[in-house]
Amino acid sequence: MLRAKKFARKTKSGRVLTVSREHYLRDDIGCSIQGCATCTVNPDTLEPTSIILPDTNVILHQLDVLEHQAIKNVIICSTVLDEVKHRSLAAYNRVRAMLSDKKRHFYVYSNEHSKHTYVEQNKGESPNDRNDRAIRVCVKWYNDHIKQVMPTAKDAKVILLTNDAANLKLATADGGIPGYTVHEYVRRFVDDPAVKDLLAYPSDTFSKVMAREDELSEPFDAYLNETAIQQGIKGGVYLQGVFQASRENPNEGFVRVRGRDDAVLVIGRDMNRAVQGDVVALSLLPKAEWKAPLDVVEKRGANVLVTSTKLEDEDDDAVVSEPKPTGKIVGIVRRRWRPYCGVLVDARPTDTHVLFSAQDERIPYVRIQSSQTAELIGQQIVVAIDAWPSKSRYPVGHFVRRLGPIGDRETETEVVLLEHDVPYEAFSQAVLDCLPSETWTCSDAPDSLAKRRDLRHLNICSVDPPGCTDIDDALHARELDNGNYEIGVHIADVTYFVRPGSALDKEAAKRGTTVYLADRRIDMVPGLLSSNLCSLRGGEERFAFSCVWEITKEAEIVSTEFFKSIIKSKSAMMYSEAQMRIDDKSDNSELTQSLRVLNSLAKKLRRRRIERGALMLASTEVRFSMDNETNDPVDMKIKEQYETNSMVEEFMLLANVSTAEHIFRHFPQCAVLRRHPSPPPANFEPLLKAAHVAGVELSTASSKELAVSLDRAAPEGKPYLRTLLRMLATRCMMQAVYFSSGTVPQTEFKHYGLASPIYTHFTSPIRRYADVLVHRLLAASIGADITYPDLLDKDKVSSVCDGLNIRNRMAQYAARASTELQCCVYFKGRPTAATGYVTRVRKNAVQVLVPTFGVEGPVYFDPIDSSKTAPTLKFDAEQLTLDVTPADGGQATTFKVFDEVQVLIQVDESDAQRRRIVLKLMNPAVAGVSVSAPKDVDVEPGLADEGAIVEDITGEQQQQQQQQQQGGAGPGGDAMHTDEDGGDEDEDDGAVAQEDAKDVARKSGGAGSTPGSARKGADAKKKGKAAKAKKQSTTPKKQDKAAKRRASKKKGKNSTKRSKRSYSQE
Repeated sequence: MLRAKKFARKTKSGRVLTVSREHYLRDDIGCSIQGCATCTVNPDTLEPTSIILPDTNVILHQLDVLEHQAIKNVIICSTVLDEVKHRSLAAYNRVRAMLSDKKRHFYVYSNEHSKHTYVEQNKGESPNDRNDRAIRVCVKWYNDHIKQVMPTAKDAKVILLTNDAANLKLATADGGIPGYTVHEYVRRFVDDPAVKDLLAYPSDTFSKVMAREDELSEPFDAYLNETAIQQGIKGGVYLQGVFQASRENPNEGFVRVRGRDDAVLVIGRDMNRAVQGDVVALSLLPKAEWKAPLDVVEKRGANVLVTSTKLEDEDDDAVVSEPKPTGKIVGIVRRRWRPYCGVLVDARPTDTHVLFSAQDERIPYVRIQSSQTAELIGQQIVVAIDAWPSKSRYPVGHFVRRLGPIGDRETETEVVLLEHDVPYEAFSQAVLDCLPSETWTCSDAPDSLAKRRDLRHLNICSVDPPGCTDIDDALHARELDNGNYEIGVHIADVTYFVRPGSALDKEAAKRGTTVYLADRRIDMVPGLLSSNLCSLRGGEERFAFSCVWEITKEAEIVSTEFFKSIIKSKSAMMYSEAQMRIDDKSDNSELTQSLRVLNSLAKKLRRRRIERGALMLASTEVRFSMDNETNDPVDMKIKEQYETNSMVEEFMLLANVSTAEHIFRHFPQCAVLRRHPSPPPANFEPLLKAAHVAGVELSTASSKELAVSLDRAAPEGKPYLRTLLRMLATRCMMQAVYFSSGTVPQTEFKHYGLASPIYTHFTSPIRRYADVLVHRLLAASIGADITYPDLLDKDKVSSVCDGLNIRNRMAQYAARASTELQCCVYFKGRPTAATGYVTRVRKNAVQVLVPTFGVEGPVYFDPIDSSKTAPTLKFDAEQLTLDVTPADGGQATTFKVFDEVQVLIQVDESDAQRRRIVLKLMNPAVAGVSVSAPKDVDVEPGLADEGAIVEDITGEQQQQQQQQQQGGAGPGGDAMHTDEDGGDEDEDDGAVAQEDAKDVARKSGGAGSTPGSARKGADAKKKGKAAKAKKQSTTPKKQDKAAKRRASKKKGKNSTKRSKRSYSQE
């Protein structure tokens, strides 16, 4: 059956066109009810009992109820499914997941293509009213159909579920269609009290959920309606931006408005029920009403980790004494609520209305109603927000599900993954079906093998961190007859196995990146590929994608070539092993000579990058030694750096730059690239002010000037100051992002941290989907593979890049949160005294960084005896000082930015639901405030000079670092682990090239890698004066401790795992 519509449309040129639209209707779409003999095409999905058909709003707002196993036998009509897809892709995907579960008996009925149920839109009828009518017609047809073809099935009927009172009334009027609200249906027909807790309450029943004490005497201001908001934004009356709740003060927040360098401050009631991440409409207050943020750290504020990089959604670290632009939120453009993990607060077993505290302390308490409070006390649970009534102190929500006991390792890890939206479910059967046999070898693909260049005779090797199993890069070097060198970077050919459009490809795109937690790795592709068939393991033949250069002895590139290859790595070495080979003068094997050539050229490449303005910033990276029996951390130490780390990094960076230039030349509109924007001047204000107070003047006019001025910063008496300045500089950086070349002007391609005009990611396709796309473009450009439409569509590529940027950022947040969890376990029952440095001075605290453990957090000046009077604090925002005068009137102690202090690191377990790492002041001694070190506890040393911690954070590191910054420590009064680098050497983006650092960090022992001993080469190069000074200062007691640790390791109890840190720039 065909329905056609014709209408006239006027073009821009004034021509009138006749447009014809045809809509085909079928009469063979089955009802899917078991036992129906009339429908010829019938999948028999639905049972002939009570069947429900929800409308669109029920799907959007009551999805948690529908996902419960007690809800079965459901029809989703195509009208509803199309609306849901248009309004919420996340909800649409959840519906699709339910439809794929055959045990649930969910069925999609194509009512829009059935001649029995299709309806035309009436004149004057809104699209929403037409769709509601289409849904009612569908329910009525089903019930009439059942009566006609299944008269004996007395229990079979289709019920409309809707919370729309008008729609329900019309259903009753239209021939007595059975219908209920979701709440009525659950109360009458669902015999499971847990389902009631899942109900989201409509606005007219919030008073039933709100506790009496939640009601405000003065309601919040009502929001403007959508029309007023949009008109105000277009007219410039209102600003639109993303609300960021303060991590340090629950009564402050900021709105980041596109096009403005400075965020708009929002205080108190002017936040008007906005929740972290909401897109809001903002009214800017007159300048006379602008205010300065309170430079106070609330002890029960957000749980924030401060790292060496500032994330784009974190509070401005600047100390601001003058007023900032201040505004008031007048409406919500788009809510960005999600399910939140957390715990119940002060709940009693008999309570039915309880408060929920989210893991992310920027989220306000949420009031929920539950009939199973007794079972939920002491549990990590998931809660969704439904609304925030204007009369309520807190938003109102509903219980979603229980995760497990608080403090349980698996439960807490699941919280980390859920909070950061990391897909961690097992790979589906459809994905596994895409994999080759476990016994697959290169000879099983003769067609591909015949087209590849055979490099199995070359001295190719890989250099990675201990225990690395996903080896995606290898190198070789050999001298040519003309005196130049042939240098090759060989990358795992993942795209041979991951074909476009396959279930495996879709899953890899969905995950976006491998996630490295402190104690495990969540792969982007199944382990058969990541740790076996794609991994460039020593002594095994593997397919690779090779980038080969001819390079002069002065590291000048003569030519570049890309091709598919087959390689056989001669050795899979650790950094320490490769360093030993290079340093061992008696070893002159061909492989060792190749490493020496690579190392020599890498130094020249690095020097040239620095001359161009690449940033060399500083980071602290900590390794955990894990007990193999309990998997608890038993030791923490700073990651060792070798020349070989930098060697691998330089060639990965070079391969990425060469690839970027090549694919942009061949695909100027759709090349997948990575850019690192220059930080706006406002970002540098905290760094410049802190440096000025310390007697150092920095220039931030360009990355080169910043690098040069950091190199020159060497005040007498503070050999560690340059390192601290480099660390603070990473916090000023922007975040590096993937993008499609056709969507951004070429002038904005540059990578600030790397000082490179163009950049991409080519070297880690096992763990990054962006690299998979780059491999496909590169293969197409050399005729090694074919393209496909989506790869050449710049808008679709841009959309994929946007998703990858989110996945990449969330992976870093999850990695940092996992590290924080391990830190809490490590320091529990293990109070540790350490040297730290003041990185920021506040009105009521000083922020202290402990580089030995990568921990940073606030140090408060509360009296040891809570019954005593607190000291007097005098804050100077200009000089960045805090004078602390004891309550007994003793001499004041002045704390300045960059001061060296000694602190006690311990875990505060006063709140069983939230363990926190806290820092207590030891020295300088403040009467009544400073604590003493526990017996037999030595003070861990601080920084001797920058040699101990400075590294090239070319981007990737910084990216990870910035991204991990979101996780946690500080404002809430917690000291948390600083994740400052991580990733592979090929990562570049970040303040300095943040990516490199990140990759380098991963390669230096990525978190979650297979446990392996962290061997140190006996002949490895010494680390310089800093290392010597540290050795010489080691006390006999500390030497005894070290001996005990070594003895423990010899017993086989410990395995080293790296905490994945990185800078979010990449």
